[in-house]
Amino acid sequence: MATFLYKLGRLSFRRRHFVALIWVALLTLAGVGAASAPAAGNSSFSIPGTEAQKAFDLLEQRFPGVSADGATARVVFKAPSGEKMTDPGNKAAVQETVKELGDGSEVARVTDPYQAKAISKDGTIAYAQVSYKVSGMELEDSSRDALQDSAQDARKAGLTVEIGGDALQTVPHTGSSEIIGIAVAAVVLVITFGSLVAAGLPLLTALIGVGIGVSAITALASALDLGSTTSTLAMMIGLAVGIDYALFIVSRYRAELAEGRDREEAAGRATGTAGSAVVFAGLTVVIALVGLSVVNIPMLTKMGVAAAGTVAIAVLIALTMIPALLGYAGRRVKPMGEKGKRLGRTSKKPERPNLGTRWASFVVRRPIAVLLLGVIGLGAAAVPASSLELGLPDDGSQPTSTTQRRAYDLLSEGFGPGFNGPLMVVVDAKGSDDPKAAFTEVGDEIKGLEDVVTVTPPAPNKAGDTATITVIPGSQPSSVTTENLVHGIRDAGTDIKADTDANVLVTGSTAMNIDVSEKLNDALIPYLVLVVGLAFLLLIVVFRSILVPLKAALGFLLSVMAALGAVVAVFQWGWLSDLMGVEQTGPVMSMMPIFMVGVVFGLAMDYEVFLVTRMREAYVHGEKAGQAIVTGFRHGARVVTAAAVIMMAVFAGFIGSSESMVKMIGFGLAIAVFFDAFIVRMAIVPAVLALLGRKAWWLPKWLDRALPNVDVEGEGLRPDSDRGDTDRELIRA
Repeated sequence: MATFLYKLGRLSFRRRHFVALIWVALLTLAGVGAASAPAAGNSSFSIPGTEAQKAFDLLEQRFPGVSADGATARVVFKAPSGEKMTDPGNKAAVQETVKELGDGSEVARVTDPYQAKAISKDGTIAYAQVSYKVSGMELEDSSRDALQDSAQDARKAGLTVEIGGDALQTVPHTGSSEIIGIAVAAVVLVITFGSLVAAGLPLLTALIGVGIGVSAITALASALDLGSTTSTLAMMIGLAVGIDYALFIVSRYRAELAEGRDREEAAGRATGTAGSAVVFAGLTVVIALVGLSVVNIPMLTKMGVAAAGTVAIAVLIALTMIPALLGYAGRRVKPMGEKGKRLGRTSKKPERPNLGTRWASFVVRRPIAVLLLGVIGLGAAAVPASSLELGLPDDGSQPTSTTQRRAYDLLSEGFGPGFNGPLMVVVDAKGSDDPKAAFTEVGDEIKGLEDVVTVTPPAPNKAGDTATITVIPGSQPSSVTTENLVHGIRDAGTDIKADTDANVLVTGSTAMNIDVSEKLNDALIPYLVLVVGLAFLLLIVVFRSILVPLKAALGFLLSVMAALGAVVAVFQWGWLSDLMGVEQTGPVMSMMPIFMVGVVFGLAMDYEVFLVTRMREAYVHGEKAGQAIVTGFRHGARVVTAAAVIMMAVFAGFIGSSESMVKMIGFGLAIAVFFDAFIVRMAIVPAVLALLGRKAWWLPKWLDRALPNVDVEGEGLRPDSDRGDTDRELIRA
């Protein structure tokens, strides 16, 4: 591996014009494809294998043209103080609005609140429901604009008008804080390298890689049904790893220059050593992201694969374009330590060890104290995770400043909290001898369940073999009581199936959210086993050790649990919510744990590979186990610290997003990187390695012979005489 990458780095350095031309051409091609591709909105949403999805599919067959999974909007009207919605002026304004609502080409039907008796008992609140032919993910912007314009006309008549439902879903924006994150990364790079040119290389290559990745996603969005969140995630991950990977190679290049090598040789050796670590670090991230397909949620699979593709591009750019740009930069990228010499800071006194060396020496002397402090600290941060509540966001979790949230509150005020999450029960009586009796029995059985406020009469299809029943719970959609009601209806359906041969299915957005949460929870353990297992095998090959990969996996579990605890504290408990811009607390998004596990594991292994491969390199080259830890920190601690700060800054930039999912992911990943880089990798890892000593690098002889030698530490790049000396030193040790 090291020898191949060494040759690739030297070739890219020499043929820099050709390499740069290729990447610029790819960026141009992707940009043209994105510009000429048909506009694509949000992706469609389906959850194969869930009961709610089966019910939607059945409705499409038995009720053709109804668009059971189409978008809905509830336009809620409230009369001025002292008036009723039945007053002539208010009634005329509502009916005029209802007429306007039905004019859109994507509108399937609109219910008149006076005909549907959708008026509260006190007569002050009414609502009109708009059903669309397409899902909220596929609705055109023109339809949303028409919906909001109709509401505005009613407001001019003196009514309070708010709109709820999934018809108002919009493409999220990240805000200016994303730019701030990139600016912070630039400052950190300048401080790390002491040169604008050297600092600019990682930023330039990362932006090119993200540009290619995001443009390709945009170009393929319509054909592959990719949503806006897909490109946001790809940008988030691509920027972070792109800067980090380039940072490691440029840093190693400067270190090689400091050892007296010429620039082409230094570029080759930097690519062969640090580049090898980049390859395996990138592989762990790709494994973690592609592994999201295990969950079998198409939207999550597409997000993971698209982000993995962007990571792969970041790896390829780091291995080829960074050496090429180093060739262009020439002497403007200085050897490591040359800045001090230029400024005249020369002294006969021994050079003071850097902070990384001093810290590692302290950890090696006090490993037990550092280990206990790190584990206890992360354990304390993980405590809130014990009260983790999962759910998917609805209008009740929106900020109070939004019309969706105000509509939600008005409906709760006028009709009860459960009115915002009606359940649709589908009765398939095709195999029943008496479908009508089966429909009636289902309705009567549901009326006897707890927390049921209203059960509508069965509405059969033309064939008379399938009917829908709407159930209004007494509790809000995200409550545990409503979840228990859904399970209660499904349990009752099992008995009805035995009596009447009729299938009872529960669907609707509330039931779909419950099914998604359960599906994600069930997939978490298999996903962990797959991703951690594959990465564990990969790290055995990289480090040629059993205990080092095991320690890496256990450290990751500590950091991810602490990060989940922080997410619960902020987004569920409300700690520091004002600082984070969290206007409404509530359950943590269902996909957050499994998504955080995937992404954080990949990123955690980045720091593990970059830091520990330098220790492994020192150990293989003859240093004792304790000294190898110090050497690894001397060369890698500053760079890993800079990489972690950069990654945190990039992720934190997405906290300004208008989309609650993106905001939560940005915060969760930023805090997870902090825990993993600064507590696990910088403290717990060296402490454990110091306690293990030489045993840390133990590998059974039979496994050593069976594993391929990928030579991450660059042993193959050393002269034969040096390798022989090292072998003799290792034998004596």
